Amino acid sequence: MKIAIAQINATAGDLKGNAAKIIEQAQQAQAAGATLLLCPELALSGYSPEDLLLRDDFNLACDRALYALARELPGELTVIVGHPRKYLGNRYNAASVLQAGQVRQTYHKELLPNDSVFDEVRYFSEGNQPLVINHQGCKLGIVICADVWAPEPARRARDAGAEVLLVLNASPYHINKQQERHAVVRDRIRETGLPVVYANLVGGQDELVFDGASFVMNDEGALVQQLPSFEEMLGMVSFSRGAPEPAEIHPVPELEDAVYKALSLGFRDYVLKNNFPGVLLGLSGGIDSALTLAIAVDALGADKVQAVMMPSEFTASISLEDARAMASALNVRYSEIAIGPVFESFCTALAPEFAGKPFDIAEENLQARVRGTLLMAISNKFGKMVVTTGNKSETAVGYSTLYGDMAGGFALLKDVSKTLVYQLAKYRNQISPVIPERIIVRAPSAELRHGQTDQESLPDYAVLDGIMEAYVEQDKSWEDILALGYREQDVLRVTRLIDRNEYKRRQAPVGVRVTQRGFGKDRRYPLTNRYVFNEIV
Repeated sequence: MKIAIAQINATAGDLKGNAAKIIEQAQQAQAAGATLLLCPELALSGYSPEDLLLRDDFNLACDRALYALARELPGELTVIVGHPRKYLGNRYNAASVLQAGQVRQTYHKELLPNDSVFDEVRYFSEGNQPLVINHQGCKLGIVICADVWAPEPARRARDAGAEVLLVLNASPYHINKQQERHAVVRDRIRETGLPVVYANLVGGQDELVFDGASFVMNDEGALVQQLPSFEEMLGMVSFSRGAPEPAEIHPVPELEDAVYKALSLGFRDYVLKNNFPGVLLGLSGGIDSALTLAIAVDALGADKVQAVMMPSEFTASISLEDARAMASALNVRYSEIAIGPVFESFCTALAPEFAGKPFDIAEENLQARVRGTLLMAISNKFGKMVVTTGNKSETAVGYSTLYGDMAGGFALLKDVSKTLVYQLAKYRNQISPVIPERIIVRAPSAELRHGQTDQESLPDYAVLDGIMEAYVEQDKSWEDILALGYREQDVLRVTRLIDRNEYKRRQAPVGVRVTQRGFGKDRRYPLTNRYVFNEIV
């Protein structure tokens, strides 16, 4: 028996395009001698269609696409495809068995995740029946994604006679996610004694990125095959006497490599799937915009990226020099627009209102808003999407300007802490030195007043990022964060800044999620909120 894994990049709502990918994979699988093709979760509709699922017309279109797909598949190949299904008044996250032009059997996902970025309970009803199919003398049990994260669905499949477990997945990436998947699947194998074929989606969908890395484990929990991460591939799994034969194991990328690939893939898919002709960003001579530019070029190609340097009287000469050097190294279109005249005209208009008031954060933010306005004007004129350059640390504590450096269509580094920004910059320079070393070693600054540095306004980034991770990503208590060794005044300052700036984050563009909890779908705090984190009730 030979099973093919279709590790494809599906797009939400693109029923024709997703079906075409499945048909192409099916043709290749049959040509390679496979008798069954396993597709990812909701491969036909893309994951996740979200509130499209609440539309009757969308559900009807999915049904029609499923039956049309069955008719167009190679006749001798069995295909298991994930899709939404509306049945007897309920909606299900389903997997159907397609054979000889027909939809033969359908399985309904039993366990619906309703935490983190998942809200499947909003859309689907739970299934309650196992599905085991006979294929070439072997009984194959079918489950979907979250079903394998708890014992019951796999046990029910085994009790129904399954000898191999097939798992359809749309499991999004975050740091160290593959190790978690391996551990969970090994638990199910230990409980059931069944080998597992795990097919995962790949590609970007809004802020989520799916990393593929589909894999196969034998009945002892040993990894015997693994597909590449962050790329489409048709994998072939050969079975002998009910056991998967060893094949190539593509290693999981190391931390910086994996995050860089995730950011590149998520960004590229967002730009291309939404048909933007290109992107532009403000290049400041600082580390964040430098890394953003490098990723943008690697993801899209230099011809689709424009960098705009917008100096002011506070811009250091080395910032201009480094911005020019990097733009030249990456061969992108580069422009310089001095903001001084525009800024002065704003100040003149505001002079009666600001009379008697010193230069302060209002004028600092005004510079950022001038830059945002200029970038959006270029975007409107040429259709290019503005990419913001702020990182997760700045986003957390509000070290950013609404309608200024937050203005744009995609926040590439939205879930990347400042310390990780430096790690990624050094990683990228190991491939080829495109980020000037001076950008990496100099003290970060917004350059909105003379002599300004980030650390005048914020704790050291190592401290800020450690507290942010504990508070935002791990939901640790006040006592638990203090137990990590941070000073009480730093914990109080950072956590209060995080809570106080939720209103800004609600207005920020989407960005690629790479941690266990990003700002967006993951963390939903009320804007009007009087809870005091360190207050003992």
